[in-house]
Amino acid sequence: MSIVDRKRLIALCRTAVANFNAGDWQTLGAHTGQMNIITGHERLLRSLSFNDPDYPGNAHAVMFKLVEIDTANLSVIADYIASIYGEDGESISTAAGRSRSIIFTPSVFEAPEGGVEADLIAVMTPFAPQFEAVFDAIRNAALAAGFRTLRAKDIWQHSAVIQDVFSLIFKAHIVVCDFTGKNPNVFYEAGIAHTLGKHVVPITQSAADIPFDLQHHRYQSYLNNAEGRSDLQSALSVRFRSLRLSR
Repeated sequence: MSIVDRKRLIALCRTAVANFNAGDWQTLGAHTGQMNIITGHERLLRSLSFNDPDYPGNAHAVMFKLVEIDTANLSVIADYIASIYGEDGESISTAAGRSRSIIFTPSVFEAPEGGVEADLIAVMTPFAPQFEAVFDAIRNAALAAGFRTLRAKDIWQHSAVIQDVFSLIFKAHIVVCDFTGKNPNVFYEAGIAHTLGKHVVPITQSAADIPFDLQHHRYQSYLNNAEGRSDLQSALSVRFRSLRLSR
C-alpha cells in the first residue's frame, strides 16, 4: 500500500471510529465480501458496544485487514463512507437513519473541536431552582445506564452562552429536553438537537407544554415531587439503556 493510500485509509478509519455503529460495520463487510473479518474479529463489535478504549485500535486493524486482503477494498470503503457521511463532512448525528445526508457550515455557531462523546447526555431545562431536583433524577438515570450528564450552566468555555449550548449538543449522544413551562430556550435547543440528528428525549410536567410540531413524538411526563421524580428516573434509565445499545 502506498503512503498516499495509507494516509487515505487512516482518514477513513477516523471517520468510521467517530460515526460507525454495528450495522455500518456489517454493511461494510457485505460490500467487501469479507463479513467473516467483521463478525470474526474478537473485539471489534464488542468494544464498540461497550465504548471500550481499545475500539479505535480494533477498527483500524479491521480496516487495514480488509485492504490487505484486496486493495480494491480501499475504494469500496471510501465509496461506502462517502455515501453515508459525505465526501468532506463529518457526521455527528447519533439517531438512527439512513436518509439523505447533508453538509452545512453553521453561520452563528462554531463547530467545536472533537466529535461525539458516546457517554455524554446533554440536559436542557429552564434555569430555575425547581428544576435542580429534576436534573438530579436525570443524572441518576444516566449514571445507572453508563452515561454522564452536563448542562450548559455547568461549563464556561465561551463568552456567549449559546456557543456553549451548541458545543454541548454537538458532542452529546443524547439530548434531554424538558419542555415544562414552554421555555423558549429549550425549544430552540431542541431544534438544534433535531437538526444535528441527535437522540432527543422530551420530558414535561404537562402535555400542554409540548409544542404542536412535536406532539407526534413520544415524551415522558412526570410530576415534580419525590415519587414523580423517582418514576422519571426509572423510565429514563430504561430509555438511556436502549439508546446505549444503539450506539
